[in-house]
Amino acid sequence: KIVLAAVTQNGNALQFASDTLKSDGEIVLAAVKDEGDALQYAADNLRSDKEVVHAAVKQRGAALQYAKDGLNQDPEFLKAAGLFDEEENATYARPEKATL
Repeated sequence: KIVLAAVTQNGNALQFASDTLKSDGEIVLAAVKDEGDALQYAADNLRSDKEVVHAAVKQRGAALQYAKDGLNQDPEFLKAAGLFDEEENATYARPEKATL
């Protein structure tokens, strides 16, 4: 409970938590909701967890750089981080509208 309270107040406090706590989804989620960049301190399995990464990116788009397993290239997360321009990256079903 102490660590949960600490990361809720300052997400970057996660860096001082034990590896076991860095693997705790509830604690990491609270940390990234306060400070998205705290994602860098989370265990790898949570750095590839869609809910955790989305919360981190929603708080701070630049946190996407700490995501694992291709989530940092996923259009959904790129959009959430403000790094994906739908107009520029649109694909067209009709060939006559495609631009080369």
